[in-house]
Amino acid sequence: MFQILKKTQFSEKVFEFRVHAPRMAKKAHAGQFLMVRIDETGERVPFTFANWNAEEGWIEFIFMVVGKTTECLSQLNEGDYIQDVTGPLGKPTEIEGDSVAVVGGGVGLAIAYPVARMLCEQGKNVYVIMGARTKDLVILHEQFDALPLTGLYVTTDDGTMGEKGVVTLPLARLCETDAIDHAFCVGPVPMMKFSAKTCREHKIPIIASLNPIMVDGTGMCGCCRVEVNGETKFACVDGPDFDASAVDWDDLAHRQASYRAEEAESTTRHKEDCACHRK
Repeated sequence: MFQILKKTQFSEKVFEFRVHAPRMAKKAHAGQFLMVRIDETGERVPFTFANWNAEEGWIEFIFMVVGKTTECLSQLNEGDYIQDVTGPLGKPTEIEGDSVAVVGGGVGLAIAYPVARMLCEQGKNVYVIMGARTKDLVILHEQFDALPLTGLYVTTDDGTMGEKGVVTLPLARLCETDAIDHAFCVGPVPMMKFSAKTCREHKIPIIASLNPIMVDGTGMCGCCRVEVNGETKFACVDGPDFDASAVDWDDLAHRQASYRAEEAESTTRHKEDCACHRK
C-alpha cells in the first residue's frame, strides 16, 4: 500500500499526488512512468513521474479527471492509501544537442518539467514552451520559472495568459532563428503532431513522449502499440519517447478514441451508483 503524503489541486479537474515510495524514488528518471491501481478491483492506469525525492522517499504524479478511475482517484485525500503503484517503467528521456526546446501542453507539462530540469542540469540551453486552453490549466509555471532556462514562453488558446495561440507559434520562431538544434514535445496528440510538423519543416530533430492506452505497462498486452516508421512499437517498453517525425499521428489519434463510448458509459454508471454524487 502506498500512502498519499500530499494532495494538490491545480484546477477543477487537475490534481497532483505525492506518494510515499522510497524504492521507486531512488530509481526514477525523467521521462519514465508508473502504473497506478486504486484498489483490488480497479483498472491499471499510467501516469508519468512529475517529480521525486530519493532522500525523502517520495514520488509525485499529476492527473486530470477524465473518467471513472481518475475521478475515484481524485476523491482520495492525504493519509489515504493506494493499492498499487508500480514503476519506474519505460526508458528514460535522452536528448542530444546543446540547445533544446521543451514543449508541453496541458497535463503534459507534468512530463515536460522533469525533462527540462534534467536538461538544465546537463548544462544545455533550454527553452520551455507551455501551452494550455486557458490560464487556469497552466500548471507548474512557478516550477518552470525557477529553472535556469534560456527562455520561457506561455501560450493559451484564449489569450488569458501569455501569447494567444498555440505552442507552434513560439516553436516556429525558435526554429527560424536557429536558436535550437533539438526539441521535445508532450501533450495532446494534435499538439504533438503539429509540433513535429513545425520542426520537420525546419529540419530540427524532435522527440515525442507518447501515452497511448495501456493495460499492464510491461509489454505483454500490446494495447499501447504505435506505428513508428511503419513499424509497430510498444510505448511501455520501446518508449515512451519516439522520433516525432516518424510517428503515425492519425493512427495514434484513432486508437486513443477507441473506447470513448465505453469510458463515458462507465463514468455515467459510476455517478449513478456513487453515494457522493447522490447528495
